[in-house]
Amino acid sequence: MDVDCEVSAAAAAAVTNGLGGGEQAAAAPVSADQLDVEAYAAQYSGRTRVARLLFIAERCGVEAIQLEALRMAHDEARAREDTVLYLDAVLKINSRLGPRYRHDQAWVDSVNRRAEQRKEKLETELNGYRTNLIKESIRMGYNDIGDFFYAHGHLSEAFKSYIRTRDYCTTSKHIVQMCMHVILVSIELGQFAHVTNYVSKAEQTPDTLDAVIVAKLRAAAGLANLETKKYKLAARKFLETGPELGSNYSEVIAPQDVAVYGALCALASFDRSELKVYLLFFFFCCVPSVWSVGYGYTEI
Repeated sequence: MDVDCEVSAAAAAAVTNGLGGGEQAAAAPVSADQLDVEAYAAQYSGRTRVARLLFIAERCGVEAIQLEALRMAHDEARAREDTVLYLDAVLKINSRLGPRYRHDQAWVDSVNRRAEQRKEKLETELNGYRTNLIKESIRMGYNDIGDFFYAHGHLSEAFKSYIRTRDYCTTSKHIVQMCMHVILVSIELGQFAHVTNYVSKAEQTPDTLDAVIVAKLRAAAGLANLETKKYKLAARKFLETGPELGSNYSEVIAPQDVAVYGALCALASFDRSELKVYLLFFFFCCVPSVWSVGYGYTEI
């Protein structure tokens, strides 16, 4: 949300200063009360949808939008039975949405009891697989435990479980699956060195990489380079992210994010000739406000 607002404001400033030529209409800055929270959140899935909603609530200065984002975050976290995100949402709501959105300790205790029972069952099954030394069953057992921890917001434990599948991968497809799991959790943990490492590992098995997986790896690499302020590398990775990405990586990033992040990184690091060749007809056409900035910059 903040990125779109900043880009629109920058586009308006660029045109006002004559960077876009006399015939280019100025783009109006996007104000917070114009944000369609539901439409924005619909671009994402899973924990990322809740995290994005909580981010909006934290950064937006309009209380009505804050509360709408918090209401949606609360409902999504509760539906997912993610008590970590649920408690975060309840804390931020702070009794401003009525009794239904107050802290429900009985529900939290009930979810935690069921989760503990499920965890014990998964661990018992895994111990049986390890006793029988069945590699594929052990791998799947660690995957199931990783999925369990991830779903309940225990990201460090999920990371450890996914990493442990590495010793039991018997095909290239298994290796890629392990890498994608580790990349997903590492992005949420903010451990971008792991993201870079496991993107590289996955790319070493090109025979099993379809177009969607390749697009996901490019987007993840772009995020890792963006985090480490390697803007030119980030721009190139986002640029290389194919249209196959679509909504297939909504648990991490939306296609419009790829366009916005890539365009901003390119504007920060590419020269004008590179912008014209690589970006003008790809990124900027996806997001009109970004196109305005890019058009103005390349036409100076």
